[in-house]
Amino acid sequence: MTPADRTKSVKVLANGYYAFYDLHRPTYHAYATAHLSPEEAQIAVANVFALVAENWTSIVTEQHPARWAWTQHTRTVARRSGHIPTRVQDACLLHDRLHLTVKQISTTTGQDPAAVTTLLAAGDRSDPAPGQRPRVRLRSNPAPTSAASDNVRPVGDK
Repeated sequence: MTPADRTKSVKVLANGYYAFYDLHRPTYHAYATAHLSPEEAQIAVANVFALVAENWTSIVTEQHPARWAWTQHTRTVARRSGHIPTRVQDACLLHDRLHLTVKQISTTTGQDPAAVTTLLAAGDRSDPAPGQRPRVRLRSNPAPTSAASDNVRPVGDK
């Protein structure tokens, strides 16, 4: 490998890191702010991106670099907050409170969109965490509104 090739390789790696940083930093910061004070959130995000930068050459060889980084970030936030949310709670926070789409959550966390959808569905079925309001449940099939359905009673009712 020539010195010019090495320089080009370093530039590609650096540009890849900066693209990763630009894509993920806003969501990482919003997630951290949901769990920590603004100052603590800033520290947590700075720490995780310093870790990502230090390990970038090995992270890009991972099958899911975003998953690796997200795992480090959620661990950092959990350690600083003293609370370890479940993957379901994280998905619900990203979707319901931070208003990310399933695709955006998938990109941020490095999970398949189907896995994210499953986590959100599990959140719809679960009880809210202490101190949290229940999730808003969207109905994909609205209930029938015909007059005939108004007179239908469950079996056993008189």
